[in-house]
Amino acid sequence: MPRPAIRAWNFRHPNGATAAEKSEVRSAVTRYLLISLTVVVCVSVPLSFWIRAQAQSHTLADATVITHHLADYTVGPLITDEVIAGDPEALKLLDSRVAPWLADGSIVRVKVWNADGRVLYSDVPSLIGRTFDMPPWSVPLLAGGADRAALQQQNGLDNDYEADSGELVEIYVRALDAAGRPVMFEAYFDDQTVHDEQASLLLSMTPAILLSLMVLQLAQLPLAIRLARRIQVDSASRRQLLQDSIRASDLERRRIARYLHDEVIQDLAGLSYALEAEDKLDSGAQRSLIAKARLILQRNVGTLRAMTGELYPPDLDRLGLIEALRRLADPLTEQGVEVRLNLPEHLDLDRDRSSILYRIAREALSNVLKHAGAHSLELALMQDGDRIRLSIRDDGRGFDPEAEPPDWHVGLRIIRDTVLATGGTLEISSRDGDGTSIVAAIDRS
Repeated sequence: MPRPAIRAWNFRHPNGATAAEKSEVRSAVTRYLLISLTVVVCVSVPLSFWIRAQAQSHTLADATVITHHLADYTVGPLITDEVIAGDPEALKLLDSRVAPWLADGSIVRVKVWNADGRVLYSDVPSLIGRTFDMPPWSVPLLAGGADRAALQQQNGLDNDYEADSGELVEIYVRALDAAGRPVMFEAYFDDQTVHDEQASLLLSMTPAILLSLMVLQLAQLPLAIRLARRIQVDSASRRQLLQDSIRASDLERRRIARYLHDEVIQDLAGLSYALEAEDKLDSGAQRSLIAKARLILQRNVGTLRAMTGELYPPDLDRLGLIEALRRLADPLTEQGVEVRLNLPEHLDLDRDRSSILYRIAREALSNVLKHAGAHSLELALMQDGDRIRLSIRDDGRGFDPEAEPPDWHVGLRIIRDTVLATGGTLEISSRDGDGTSIVAAIDRS
């Protein structure tokens, strides 16, 4: 079954009391501080990763320079034909030159490769002379391409002696042996250098950056407080205007109701009595016309009296909203509509908001009675936290909210305008032949 079409209006109601204004300002400032803290955290996290990446890049660049120095001035010139042939004396000489570089532990391993993947030299003697598959990037590197530097785990076939060392800084550079032939020099550095550099940069840069962000946020705090107070004053003014308009509307309704009752209805009622007397005295051809005019007049008097009842609502201060809503449902019950009421025993609500909810319920029930053709109706009033929710559902003929509203939908427009003026929320859902649901919610204060 397709879901009913829904039209909703949503508005927020301003808080107006002095205590509420202060609370709202505090709440706004608290939200601002929380958002500021969130911004600082959101900026700090990627910033820390950026600093770590910069530190790693800087350390790898330094390690590459060291590797070039070792390869070009210490190891490369000693890669002679004797070393390549595996001469022990030549290898011993090379070991003695490399030993000082390995002594402090910053360099973990060195290897020298030829273009065929043969290890010409390593500080691990068992690797010398072994051949491994060369990676694709070795060809451009040996041809004079870019160096390679990375911080990673060593798990290749040639890394049996480094596999248990965790992450290592791995540097590959091009060098020339004693005969001017290109070789690939590989050096492994302890990763502690990278981590120390990252920690150093974080400790040196992060406090200054975070302090700058905090100062910026605190500098904006007075502006945020001033803006929150200004908005609160405007909200209080709008609330006061709303209360004044509600009271003025009630006074105007009562004035119109009194005028209709004391002037128009009395005059029309007197005219009706005069026509009735004339009808009894006149026996001529005009008697039928007089009788018809009298019936029309009486019907209009009845309509005007009903209008005065709608214009002049019951005394909500005396009856209370709950009892007033019960009385609103009486005309529907008299017309044979099954009415189910779900009302609380007691509701602590001021006169203005009671009047608003009463108006919404009156317009909705009047619309149901006149146009919906409903057999049953449910009216519920619930307190949901700091909001009061009024729900009215019927099983009448319904309508299409997306279509152009007919003239008799003026009641729904009145409900919409009433909720709009109070800053509440309104949801009207309906479908042709499947009834209508109206749910209005306003703040308690």
